[in-house]
Amino acid sequence: MAANEKVQRLKKKREEAKKGGGEKRIKKQHDKGKLTARERLDLLLDNDSFEEIDPFVTHRSKAFGLDENRIPGDGVVTGFGTIHGRPVYVFSQDFTVFGGSLSETHAEKICKVMDLAVKNGVPVIGLNDSGGARIQEGVSSLGGYAEVFWRNSMASGVVPQLSAVMGPCAGGAVYSPALTDFIFMVKNSSYMFVTGPNVVKTVTHEEVTSEDLGGASAHSTKSGVAHFAEENDAICLREIRKLYGYIPQNCEEKPPKAEPKKPDSAKAKALDDLVPESPNKPYDIKDAIEGIVDADSFMEVHEHYADNIIVGFARLDGRSVGIVANQPLSLAGVLDIDASLKGARFVRFCDAFNIPLVVFEDVPGFLPGTDQEWGGIIKHGAKLLYAFCEATVPKMTVITRKAYGGAYDVMNSKHIRADYNVAWPTAEIAVMGPKGAVEIIFRKEIAAADDPEAKEQELIDYYKEEFAHPYKAAARGYIDDVILPNETRKKLIRALAISENKVDSIPKKKHDNLPL
Repeated sequence: MAANEKVQRLKKKREEAKKGGGEKRIKKQHDKGKLTARERLDLLLDNDSFEEIDPFVTHRSKAFGLDENRIPGDGVVTGFGTIHGRPVYVFSQDFTVFGGSLSETHAEKICKVMDLAVKNGVPVIGLNDSGGARIQEGVSSLGGYAEVFWRNSMASGVVPQLSAVMGPCAGGAVYSPALTDFIFMVKNSSYMFVTGPNVVKTVTHEEVTSEDLGGASAHSTKSGVAHFAEENDAICLREIRKLYGYIPQNCEEKPPKAEPKKPDSAKAKALDDLVPESPNKPYDIKDAIEGIVDADSFMEVHEHYADNIIVGFARLDGRSVGIVANQPLSLAGVLDIDASLKGARFVRFCDAFNIPLVVFEDVPGFLPGTDQEWGGIIKHGAKLLYAFCEATVPKMTVITRKAYGGAYDVMNSKHIRADYNVAWPTAEIAVMGPKGAVEIIFRKEIAAADDPEAKEQELIDYYKEEFAHPYKAAARGYIDDVILPNETRKKLIRALAISENKVDSIPKKKHDNLPL
């Protein structure tokens, strides 16, 4: 074969690989409002940065006539590129080829980029759009999934792993995204479930649609499986790029810095009047966050799940930080099972990847009730406590108002080795609120009084004067300072700068035993 013919052969094979399942199937993908695997990579990665790996791989199966249908790439596009100029490994499943189903070779391609990602200390992003295991290959495809799962587990905490579910994701296929750090879903076109609607109907006689059972809205509001639910493929990929800007390449590096931006001046000025005089009146803790961090830098995670706690990324003077904040607008900011799990997961990610933690605390305690107790609030609340205890990154806490009971300890208190703890003058640090405390301590005195209501109010006023302030904690060094709200940004920036080279360690162990 002449040299020119060989070149033409290569060009032809490249064109075949780029066609995927062909024009008809690509049109079907577009008709569903979905982009193709390659179109998604074009939007995710910087222009002209993608280098493909294994474009000519085909499956090895002969059963069920598969040997007569071999398509280059075998249903997944793999390789590496850059986002904001920083390297990343990627795989993007191609639904136009065998419905994106995972075969033995399909899995091998994914495993190859995951191995390279860990070896080179580079994040990996998976764009999932698959009908699941390729049934015609039987146990070989199941083994392929297990190989991917094992690598997800080994890469956890070593390099960041991001997943986008951009189509169906059913059965064993859901566990790879579930093992990664953050999951993005697309509304009305992606879903995740262990068993689909037909199986549910057969077993439980429930009739439910794919969207209601495992769609983006269900998983971003009810189950908490998805961290982000976006309107379409393009927005989803844009948000992944945005998140990528806050995280480091691997566990040995620090997150990237950006140009500092002062917060919105109106929001910054409003800080001094943010906390209402009445301790029972709510306010939006996001106003505090946005008045302190760099302008337009707060990216909320899990926004629609357990909204009594807020988590997300932001920047302080250009430095990436993880924000954890009680939200007085929802359940008065109380901690419950879902909030504890949401907070713990986020804290552990930040600690794994050297992202300092900034906590805004206004917590009246843990949510009471049989549902919470029988649901395991003790062990689930302990997960949030454990996450803060084991974290060795710089940890800072700002107490804006209530810091009551065990929740005070849990929310990154000085006693569990936080580095910098401050309180606003409106802070109340005590075992419980004035009314509850008085009813317990002075029960007999109130009952014996001529006017029990007046006596109770007198004792509540006394308790407030004695305990409902930050100065007893400050006197014992449990908080480092009492500061004005408008000083918070400056104080946190300085504390962050001085702790940039913090070195801390935990006792030698094989691994911890998190209270699961």
